[in-house]
Amino acid sequence: MAISASPSIIINEIDLSNVVTGSQSSTGGFVGNFQWGPVEEPKLIDNEKTLAATFGTPGSSNAVDFISATQFLSYSSKLYVNRVVTSAAQTSTTGAGSQTDLVVKNDNDYETKRSSFTSGGVLDTGPFIARYPGELGNTLAVSVFPAAQSPTDWAAWTYKSAFDGEPGTSPWLGGFNDSDSGWDIINDELHIAVIDVDGLFSGTRGTVLETFPYTSTIAGAKTVDGGNNYWIDVINNNSQYIRFGYKSTSSNVFLGAASIAVPETPINYDSGIDYSLGSVWTNNGSTYRMQYGAASGALSANEIAVGFDAYEDVDILTVDLLIAPSMDSALAQQTVVSDLVQVAAQLRRDCVVISSPPRSAMVVGYGAVANPMANILSFAASVPSSSYLVLDNQYVKVFDKYNDRYIWIPAASTTAGIMAATDLTEGPWFSPAGQKRGQYYGILDIVYNPTKNERDQLYALGVNPIVNLPGRGTTLYGDKTKESRPSAFNRINVRRLFLHLERAISIAARGVMFEFNDEFTRAEFVNIVEPFLREIKGRRGITDFVVQCDETNNPPSVVDNNQLIASIFVKPARSINFVTLNFVAVRSGVSFEEVIGTV
Repeated sequence: MAISASPSIIINEIDLSNVVTGSQSSTGGFVGNFQWGPVEEPKLIDNEKTLAATFGTPGSSNAVDFISATQFLSYSSKLYVNRVVTSAAQTSTTGAGSQTDLVVKNDNDYETKRSSFTSGGVLDTGPFIARYPGELGNTLAVSVFPAAQSPTDWAAWTYKSAFDGEPGTSPWLGGFNDSDSGWDIINDELHIAVIDVDGLFSGTRGTVLETFPYTSTIAGAKTVDGGNNYWIDVINNNSQYIRFGYKSTSSNVFLGAASIAVPETPINYDSGIDYSLGSVWTNNGSTYRMQYGAASGALSANEIAVGFDAYEDVDILTVDLLIAPSMDSALAQQTVVSDLVQVAAQLRRDCVVISSPPRSAMVVGYGAVANPMANILSFAASVPSSSYLVLDNQYVKVFDKYNDRYIWIPAASTTAGIMAATDLTEGPWFSPAGQKRGQYYGILDIVYNPTKNERDQLYALGVNPIVNLPGRGTTLYGDKTKESRPSAFNRINVRRLFLHLERAISIAARGVMFEFNDEFTRAEFVNIVEPFLREIKGRRGITDFVVQCDETNNPPSVVDNNQLIASIFVKPARSINFVTLNFVAVRSGVSFEEVIGTV
């Protein structure tokens, strides 16, 4: 506190308004095979339209992953999607030779690799490459029209209607021209159009996806408002579809060599330099079709694991539900699930894993397996016992509107969506199962409808049955985790309640970091936590609680070790899994009070 040298009034502000804030909607994390988009760079997606814009609409080979993601997004508006590719994936280029060893995963990867691009040879990229790897890049084309061409050429250029006028000398470059000095620099402007040749991006063949008008061929060029107008930088900074590759020219204009950049004070230029690209492109108004892009192919368990590595750091991405993708074999699904359980239970400790059985256990091609029960039980027995794992027993039939067909997808993404929707409407401490919250929407059928005996077998192994009950629709009919020990944590709502409490209170605890471990700080922490727990209790998440943070669990030895210990005791609310209805026949002359409590 400041001390005044003379009488005065000193005002101080002490902030004791810290509170614990809980999340309102859960975020999913998914890894899959997509046709387009950044690789190994998770993107937060809010709806199906954004998913298609970011990762492209699906083809027949990756519809299962795409539709799985849309199923979750039909319940929640927060899903991290991470695209991964196999070694078969290739990036499309405009190179003249057949290059087969170019994969540019994302923008950071592009900056790392662009110095290795060549004209000719294995990495012959030509002047343009697709922004992302995949076969979809082959449906793009880039058309370029440089300045100083004849009016006939301009009139004949297919894409001139997408631009306001013919390119010429930019206003920025024109400001340097001085005929009295005996030198003149002209014709630096360039029009660029990105074309959706096959209509797979826009839905219409030949659509102009992007235009970059009046860019300059000179490194260091500026727009009238001072922005960067060098054509390579304009493309790399703004295009959603392409990046600059490589093209060897005598003047090096494609490389943006510093020797040709116009300085602030123009000097040492020969008279009449023409910076147009008329002599560089193969013809006036050149159009380059992308080629050599290749699809990824089916992802292995190892590649899926690499994709989920991006979710390991709890401080980088906030994720509540890790959704295991569909794997063909039981061994691959077991490998993926085991890896995800390690991420959730050991590395993050703030989320749960949701998985369905492997595809081979449930469906073959377009049809369902005749008797999948043995396969499901075998798979359930092979995965780890953990309260951080939630299993269901189903594949669901959905309509793939992008390929006009019906497909089977694992129910895991929809199960995760039900859990996220429960968080939003009720809270993570509510069970996601049952008729009120466990309804599956947007599905046409399930692989099989387990009988009561089969449901008993599944539930004993921690597999939550998804059933189709007459008049009640398709419903999640269980809320167990894969925890095999008798424990409160073998229920989804209890596990997720504690994850919610642990995350929210640990974030609030950052406010006492580096403060003194004294009575004031401990009381402040208790006063922060207790209102939060009272709210959870009022919303039926817990039945009672006690927060202990005093000298009892913070003796001098703890204080001397620069620690603060708080013990939070919670009695979680339990979901009803079994209902017993006793119907008692009572004789006419007997009072109900006489028999109540005796049966």
